[in-house]
Amino acid sequence: MIAIIDYGVGNLFSLSCSLRKIGVESVVTGDEQVIRSADKLILPGVGAFGDAAEKLRSSGLDKLVKTEADNGKPLLGICLGMQLLFDKSFEYGEHDGLGLIGGEVRPLSQFVRGVKIPHMGWNSLDIKIKDNALLKYISDGDYVYFVHSYCGVCSKPDELVATANYSTDVTAIVSRGNVYGTQFHPEKSGQTGLEILKAFAEIGE
Repeated sequence: MIAIIDYGVGNLFSLSCSLRKIGVESVVTGDEQVIRSADKLILPGVGAFGDAAEKLRSSGLDKLVKTEADNGKPLLGICLGMQLLFDKSFEYGEHDGLGLIGGEVRPLSQFVRGVKIPHMGWNSLDIKIKDNALLKYISDGDYVYFVHSYCGVCSKPDELVATANYSTDVTAIVSRGNVYGTQFHPEKSGQTGLEILKAFAEIGE
């Protein structure tokens, strides 16, 4: 069973519907015991990094997520949830993240030129690490759906799994051990997104 972590920020309904569509049992919850008993965790998120990080901290879910990840439980961060995996963010100030992926989150405006911000729409994946478990059912060049104004900057090349080109290469998928993150929304990315969620659900099985 996958626990979709409810901390007051996230597109929870469409994500749970996508998992149901591929026959994967999930529950939307902020309950500590349910999260501990789950086989895998998904950390969703939309909105501002600082607000989301504060909601995680105030609920104590930040420590729980880190503990479960450190104990080897598969964790998938989606969109803002992926950004929260990084060491820190510079979105409207400087904010600490969960420190599960090395690097920081910075404004897209520092990197892209001649394109609109937010980055919104379909882009193809440029896969850098082909044997990652999250990519089990997808291929280089498959399209996924992005909506974001900030992007993760990995400090360790071996944690950058895939990028997408938006006037420059933008982080799309990250991974460290049992921790995974997608900047795009799998639940909004059609069949490719469903295949990514399916691959995540099968990790360790």
